[in-house]
Amino acid sequence: MTTPTEQQPHNPQQSEYRSGLTRRESLKLMLALATTALLPGLAGCEDSSKTAASGPAVAKATGEHWPELKLDPITAKGYGKDPNLIMPPESPWPLTMTASQLTLLAVVADILVPREGAVPSASEVHVPAVVDEWVSAPYETQQQDRITILSALAWIEDEAKLRYGKGFTGLTKTEQLSIMDDIAYDNAETKPQFKRIAGAFNRLRGLVLAAFFCTPEGMKDIGYLGNTAIAGEYPGPTAEAYAHLNQILADLQLTPYAYPTA
Repeated sequence: MTTPTEQQPHNPQQSEYRSGLTRRESLKLMLALATTALLPGLAGCEDSSKTAASGPAVAKATGEHWPELKLDPITAKGYGKDPNLIMPPESPWPLTMTASQLTLLAVVADILVPREGAVPSASEVHVPAVVDEWVSAPYETQQQDRITILSALAWIEDEAKLRYGKGFTGLTKTEQLSIMDDIAYDNAETKPQFKRIAGAFNRLRGLVLAAFFCTPEGMKDIGYLGNTAIAGEYPGPTAEAYAHLNQILADLQLTPYAYPTA
């Protein structure tokens, strides 16, 4: 029998994604995500599902389709301004993503962060569960992200059915990538009908990546060495670190304050 923290990669053949995290574990990752610099604009993001022009006239002119979601408001109270990140209490809010939304997110997340050798995929480190915790939290930023993320997922599912006659998780990898390629970036080459979803998908991608790199496995992948105890005496910065700092000081014309390297 597996324990809740053991990696359980999502199997596309399963009917549902199943998280291996307890609420306490997913909440700790969500709180770490809230303090990270890995997700640009986290503290003051706008609703990126509405950044592009929209409306019946635009949809008719461009062929755009957009899901108009009616979400029940989240009324639960939060933790306040000073949550305990070490031992957070049980979450006072319910999780809101459905099994089908989580399953779709697991497949999309694994396209964005696939397994590479010993590095696990996004679903293996439970990124969908962290995103579920994030969009279910009763805070302004998270609620702006809620409509953006859920709209992006609904659009992806609708687009799969329009193009191929079945849901996204039932498509071949080539078919899935054909949709992802069209919405990957909002630039001069993006077709007008994909402008709005490209903005929302950018937010979804940023959230998935930030959640992945908040996990121990993600931190290890980028070589993050913080929060690691050093046995014995602290050796101090390396010669390379000193040289790098001194070069910066030289560039700023602050060489007199450079550290001696001898």
